[in-house]
Amino acid sequence: DLFRIFIPQQYEGLGEGSFALCIAIEELSRACCGVALTYAATALGTVPILFYGNDEQKQKYLPAIADGAKLTGFGLTESTAGSDAGAIKTTATRDGDDYIINGTKQFITNGGEAEIYTVIALTDPLRGSRGASAFIVEKGTPGFTFGKKEQKMGIRAAATRELVFHNCRVPKENLVGREGLGFVVTMKTLDASRPGVGALSLGLAQGALEAAVAYAHQRRQFGQPISAFQAVQHMLANMAMELEAARALVYAT
Repeated sequence: DLFRIFIPQQYEGLGEGSFALCIAIEELSRACCGVALTYAATALGTVPILFYGNDEQKQKYLPAIADGAKLTGFGLTESTAGSDAGAIKTTATRDGDDYIINGTKQFITNGGEAEIYTVIALTDPLRGSRGASAFIVEKGTPGFTFGKKEQKMGIRAAATRELVFHNCRVPKENLVGREGLGFVVTMKTLDASRPGVGALSLGLAQGALEAAVAYAHQRRQFGQPISAFQAVQHMLANMAMELEAARALVYAT
């Protein structure tokens, strides 16, 4: 039921909201940050549909996400655009009742593994960020393929790949919100994701503290566990203090 947490009840979810989602992310990250990131990225890719999707889109996609049958991904970052979300180059050109998407997204979590992607593309390149729009693109759509899988230093359980669009045709019904709303969709989605990023880091830190405490009890020097030495106790206490401060920032603010 983990995926039901962030889905409203009318779409077969639990409707628990961001607080419960962060608890789930933290606990997963405590054991495996890669699994937690895969889960969090599915929530991230779902947010545009939750916030701006119409009822038909929600009825079509949310129950399968709630059931855990389909993962999602959020296609924003490119080689020239990441933190600078307004610098994207991927385009979506209207052609009758369809849009034709061309471009490449980079560093996309769940890339190649997710079945549903919310993708930000320019429907009016001359307007810059105000010409961006959001689309739902399903895995297997002709013209939609996946590039290289990134070989990362850590969090390797979470797949990170390019999304490649070459004359990828999607129906106008897959437009999320309206044309030109893509930058707003992006900012609201990223805002909603911030507590989850903190929870992910918090869980990783909690796991590290627990591992450090366990090792301090196990490792013996001068006839006693190193946890008996005040210098080690100070380090562990500082870790615990910073962890609790971070937890307050995630949940109490």
